[in-house]
Amino acid sequence: MKKPYEKPVIFKLKTGFMNKFGEGSYLLKKVRSKIEGVSVDDLVKEFGSPLFVFSERKLRQKFRELKNAFALRYPNVEFSWSYKTNYLDAICAILHDEGETAEVVSEFEYEKARRLGVPGNKIIYNGPYKPLDSLRVTVKEGARINVDHFEEIADLEQVADELGTKPRIGIRLNMDIGIQPQWSRFGFNLESGQALDAVKRIAAGGKLELVGLHCHIGTFILEPRAYEQEVKKMVEFAYRVEEEFGFKIEYLDIGGGFPSKNKLRGIYLPPDVAVPSIDEFAERVCNALLSSLRPGDYPKLILESGRAIVDESGYLITTVHAAKRMPDGRKAYVLDAGVNILFTAFWYHFNVEIDREINGPAEPCILYGPLCMNIDVVDDMVQLPPLPRGTRLILSPVGAYNVTQWMQFIRYRPNVVLIGENGEVELIRKAEDLSDIVKRERLPERLELKWKG
Repeated sequence: MKKPYEKPVIFKLKTGFMNKFGEGSYLLKKVRSKIEGVSVDDLVKEFGSPLFVFSERKLRQKFRELKNAFALRYPNVEFSWSYKTNYLDAICAILHDEGETAEVVSEFEYEKARRLGVPGNKIIYNGPYKPLDSLRVTVKEGARINVDHFEEIADLEQVADELGTKPRIGIRLNMDIGIQPQWSRFGFNLESGQALDAVKRIAAGGKLELVGLHCHIGTFILEPRAYEQEVKKMVEFAYRVEEEFGFKIEYLDIGGGFPSKNKLRGIYLPPDVAVPSIDEFAERVCNALLSSLRPGDYPKLILESGRAIVDESGYLITTVHAAKRMPDGRKAYVLDAGVNILFTAFWYHFNVEIDREINGPAEPCILYGPLCMNIDVVDDMVQLPPLPRGTRLILSPVGAYNVTQWMQFIRYRPNVVLIGENGEVELIRKAEDLSDIVKRERLPERLELKWKG
């Protein structure tokens, strides 16, 4: 069978040479034929491609690293799993088994946590939009609610009157901790006096008990000193609240935002160099706490870390469907997975591995997804050897935010499997089919197709 003709092009290759950031193309020719000892080929034969694969061993390992880093430095720590990062039942269940409580930002996520057996008093309810009905449920079930705005204070006072109870709440702060962009959309600003006004409002109402402070300074934070500043400001404000209003602050919830070993677009250093270790973050946070708190005072430190725990446990297997040469000379490949299921491709250059040894020089390539959309670009500059049709690519880390932000757009969402600690492979989310998409649709009888052709 004759090979298809491809017009020759002249394109300068720099295979093996280092660029100005110390990277060479050989770094992107890694081969991975197995994930946690299970053959990539066997996984695809049984579950199809594309396929998300999660490692239970790595998930538990990353959580324990985080737990040890903080619990060995401070005596009163709670770890609360951020549901929005990945709310697959199996992932959440593993982390609850490790002792994590649940942090949710919607009534949907709250219901999911309750469905998994998490009691209300082990759930933290955050977010800017908390419908009144959800506040009634969460107050009744004893959830910890961190208030985002003044209207929410009024809503909670209404719920308190209806239920004849005095809810114990926290308030969310935002502050200047020396990094940009400053997350000022959520909560009450500290520097402007808005946070103090919120405390005054709660005290004046007399229907709510302020027992906690919450702050989340951003996402994928690469500067441990930012958390040090956050903690110092929270402790200072907590003591002011206690002295001026008589509220006892029982917990300081510093949110999440710790990075994974992923590579942000625009950062040229490899993750092992650019991303600080979790111990560096823990050292800054705990030292700031212990140096700022009064002797014998140990309020609960709450961490809502998500990405740093789950991201590196997730892989995506995708298959090369076609190859083409772009007008600028670059090679492009069409994959069966795109931004519909890999939403974080807009922000990261993933680690790209191939499932077999392939001879030939590496050259700059574009990885396109299967969507009929120009923005469906998985990577726009990855060095790869000539890939035959059917080659499997393994992308990682992809465990955070992809299976919560993915879309049912043009393509069905694929299977998701978990590789257990003993090597067992279990389906934890079944691939969609047409029945999943249309089961909630209603077609008026007058529009039913009466084919006349």
